[in-house]
Amino acid sequence: MGYKENNIRNDCAANVKPEPCDIMVSLNTTADINKRFSPERVHVKPEPVNPSSFSASTSTQNASRINAYDSQDNKLFTVKPDIANNSDVLRRETAAEQETTPFYDVFDNAKDIIYAPEDAIKQGVGMVKSIKAGLKCLKLGSKLRHEVWMSEISNLEGQAAPTTLIAVCGATGAGKSSILNAILDDNIVPTSGMRACTAVVTEISYHGKNSIDADVSFLSEQEWRQELGVLMHDLLDEDGNVKRSSDLKSDAGIAWSKVHAVYPTVSQERLVKMSVDQIMACDPKISQILGTTKKIVAKDSKTFAKDIARYIDSKDQRRGDKRDRDKGKSKEKSLMDKVREATGASCRTREKEAQNDADAPALWPLIRQVNVRCSAPALSTGAILVDLPGVADANAARNNIAKDYMKKCNCIWILAPITRAVDDKTARDLLGDAFKMQLMMDGNYDDHTITFIASKCDDISCSEVIRALHLEEDPELEVIEEKIEQLQEDMSHWKRKKSSAEKVARDVESELDNIRNYLREYEAHYDALKSGGSFTPILTAPHAKKRKNPHEGKKGSSKRRRSSLDLSDNDDYFTASDHSTDSDNEDDSIKVSSSENEDDEDEADWENGSVTEESLQSMINLTKESLKATRERLNAARQQRKEARDELATITKNIARTQKDKNAFCSLKRSEFSRDVLKEDFRVGLKDLDDAAAEQRDPNGFNPSINIRDYDAIDLPVFTCSSRDYIRLKGQVKGDGEPNCFSNIQDTGIPDLQKWCHQLTISSRERAARNFLTNLKTFANSIQCYVQGIGDVTVADRESLRSRWASELDNDQINDDNQYGVAFNDPFQEILERIGGGAELYALQEDPKLDAEGNPVGVTPRLCMEFGKLVDESMNDLQKLFKDGLEDKCRVGAANAADAALITTDDFASSMHWATYRATLRRHGTWRRDFNVELVIPFTRNIAHSWGKVFESDLFAPFEASVISSIESLLKDIEESAASGLKDRAHMQAELCLGEARVALRNTLDVVRETMNNEQKEVSRSMAPHIQAQLIEGYDRAMEERGTGSVARQKAYFRGYIDDCKDNIFDDGADVVMSRLTKAADAIGDALDEALGKLAQKVEVNLSVLWEGTRDDPGQVRKRNDVIDIVRNIQQQIGLWTKARDIKQYEASEDVIMG
Repeated sequence: MGYKENNIRNDCAANVKPEPCDIMVSLNTTADINKRFSPERVHVKPEPVNPSSFSASTSTQNASRINAYDSQDNKLFTVKPDIANNSDVLRRETAAEQETTPFYDVFDNAKDIIYAPEDAIKQGVGMVKSIKAGLKCLKLGSKLRHEVWMSEISNLEGQAAPTTLIAVCGATGAGKSSILNAILDDNIVPTSGMRACTAVVTEISYHGKNSIDADVSFLSEQEWRQELGVLMHDLLDEDGNVKRSSDLKSDAGIAWSKVHAVYPTVSQERLVKMSVDQIMACDPKISQILGTTKKIVAKDSKTFAKDIARYIDSKDQRRGDKRDRDKGKSKEKSLMDKVREATGASCRTREKEAQNDADAPALWPLIRQVNVRCSAPALSTGAILVDLPGVADANAARNNIAKDYMKKCNCIWILAPITRAVDDKTARDLLGDAFKMQLMMDGNYDDHTITFIASKCDDISCSEVIRALHLEEDPELEVIEEKIEQLQEDMSHWKRKKSSAEKVARDVESELDNIRNYLREYEAHYDALKSGGSFTPILTAPHAKKRKNPHEGKKGSSKRRRSSLDLSDNDDYFTASDHSTDSDNEDDSIKVSSSENEDDEDEADWENGSVTEESLQSMINLTKESLKATRERLNAARQQRKEARDELATITKNIARTQKDKNAFCSLKRSEFSRDVLKEDFRVGLKDLDDAAAEQRDPNGFNPSINIRDYDAIDLPVFTCSSRDYIRLKGQVKGDGEPNCFSNIQDTGIPDLQKWCHQLTISSRERAARNFLTNLKTFANSIQCYVQGIGDVTVADRESLRSRWASELDNDQINDDNQYGVAFNDPFQEILERIGGGAELYALQEDPKLDAEGNPVGVTPRLCMEFGKLVDESMNDLQKLFKDGLEDKCRVGAANAADAALITTDDFASSMHWATYRATLRRHGTWRRDFNVELVIPFTRNIAHSWGKVFESDLFAPFEASVISSIESLLKDIEESAASGLKDRAHMQAELCLGEARVALRNTLDVVRETMNNEQKEVSRSMAPHIQAQLIEGYDRAMEERGTGSVARQKAYFRGYIDDCKDNIFDDGADVVMSRLTKAADAIGDALDEALGKLAQKVEVNLSVLWEGTRDDPGQVRKRNDVIDIVRNIQQQIGLWTKARDIKQYEASEDVIMG
């Protein structure tokens, strides 16, 4: 836009061309523009004008309207005339002050808001950004306020919709990968042939992009070195020879497949003679991959599968491929490759050949973890699915990752084929005793945490289900079976018609062939007679006439040989007819009888040997008529056959469809039965655990007939799913055929499971959004109180409060750029270090105020001292609770575990193959089963119930009340110390401060409870690692046995080792648990110290408005007004979002009532 587009007039303001709206706007201040066009944003872009192009008079009159650009500091100067005295006033504004970027949507009515927790948090974060932008221009009065508010803003900006971690557990073959792909509505999780998918933790989360991203992390060098050592032990026997590795399910087969995949050029013969270091030296590139993370970004699942296959697919499946047999053929280099080679760059042809090399190493044994991010709608509300390994793995790192996820997860999905749920392998058996007790200690063994998924519901045998569930007389099934019987009868009928039509067609084809032969001979005879040549008839000779007469057989067809003539050869001679074969035969009989007299005369001449042209022509005509009639009969027979085939095809489809309905009916009935079985079995399992704990607590007073809880109210979520039919119905996989069982997507159970993903996140999402809006509203109120000020208050009244309650000497320690110096020799250092992490927040430029005895005074020091005492008392009470509630249980549990150790050892050794037993010893007790965990079961069983009771109780309710009481006491003292002119405002400010303190304390205790939960999970799992560490010497010593009878000696030695040390190791284990609980209490104390130190500062910042006066700088007055407008608008928007949430909850409750 040039200067000519700016029409310079003689009025008081220059008009410029606005963007993007086609509105002419007077170039006023940013605030005026915002006020005039709010809430929409208008960009006004004045361009530099060339003043030399104007006339002198114009330049003189309008010099105040010229926009100049200062190239030195790149800031725009706007010259605006003073309307009052028509004199020019120069005002300099930065681009940041002119920019009014909207960070959130503005609504006028709550009904206009489509409420979702994620959107509420997202809009709230935008509101926080608006507050932050407004506060940048304000002088906040004190360093403490600046730091507290900036910390609050940082915390609010970091808020995001919470995630719900779902651990998906199931044995190999349970169909986890297929279920996950069905939930995601895309083929993202690797299946079949990708061996790593059963041994690597795969985390799948949501992102808003259209791509599928993944991070593939690899084992560290130390982790791979350790695994190689274990694999070599599995692969070699006692004499150092390679074991039979053809069985890929055996330990040796698994070991060889992993080693050979990574080092394909190393043969078994070479491997025997190599150490771990020598093996790793075979391919230095493998060492470069170890410890790294590869990132994948794919536009769709097909590309993603191709990209990730480089890391997780097995090369063995591609060896021997036809493409690999051509690898010896060198491909001609392209011109670009030749140029790259000449310049020393890499050749793309060589790179592709290297990627497709069948002897290149496979990387799937090296993968540590895979993190996938996709845009699956089922995960859009924060659910994160974690596919845990389905089989035991030789690598300890991967096992530890799986265990860590089990500790962190919010929900657990147990998958098993539905046939196991129908049989005797129900939920009680699928969850082992150790697993159930660990869940109980974690507080997760309930119907809110565990979900059971019965997979492969399309795998159905109707006869077995009907017999097992006694469905023979079910009305719906009877209707289906009657329909199937009727269709089968119709099929039999049409099969008979088809067979009859085919027989008629064959007979007519033979007759037609015979007639054609006669016709050809008649015509040949006629041509010979007409030309005067000789002809010797064969078929029409008098001796053959009786046998081959083409005019006979009109009354019926005699048996003839099958004609070799193809039916399609005669398509040009006739067209389809709608007449039946019987009607054709009748017509033919009429035609023949009408010419019998003429035929008889000709035949008489024929028999007398007097053959003439006329008689031959007559016979030719007669034969052609017979040929035509026979063709019509053949056409009718073919039409009947086609009709029968069409009917049979339709009936076959109807039978398949009806059989599918029967399969679906039986599957749904089985699913209904299985859900009831699993729910009831879960209740029984929970009651068994409760009864066992109750009996241990009070053996004499235990009554098994009395229920400890209402078990009927426990409703385990159970889903019965068919991922295969769902994927086929959705067309997710091309060429996978038709569904086996279900015709309706809803019946597959996958849509319900997808909804369950959303349902599981509702409570955490709603809670997070509610807390966020509450925190934001409280923070906005605090800002508004400070920015508005408290009106007419004397300086003396303010100074009186300041002198007693302010922690800082001077209220004016902050410069215009909000930059601070570094505090030295801060007397608060010792106090704040004791409350944990608060020192850096309270570092002052100047010395703080001290009383006559040299102690710090003010709100923050007082609260810190009182809070510190409360934390110490609370932690002492917590440790006493641990000691009284758990120490005796741990001692008794340790004795029980020691008593049962030998029985557990004998059962473990006798229940598995000797090779598996050795593999378990080699891995220090952790392989397909965890021997260390089994040793700890008696200990865990004894403390599980008491442990759960201790940590399920609200440990911090008294502490919360004490903290609030301490704050209320402080506020009361401040009100009493305020001057009469400040008392009302002090009371009002105290109420606001108390409300903000309650919100902050609630957030603090939420963090503390989370810390407590994490710590107790760590402690509850500390016993098994302790036992393993104590038994390492015994594991290693037992593995040294070699030769004949070595297995028996291994078992005997290890049993003796257990017998010798069992008392000590379990007693020490109890000490470890109690010591860890003490450390847990210390961690809680640290968390409380840090959080309450910040709370004390926040209280002082809130109250300091009573003694801090507002600044009289005109620029600050305008900016304060802008901030007040921002805060008021945000408070209004928070109210609308809160109302929208209430409306949605009301409508949801109404739907439940109506439903």
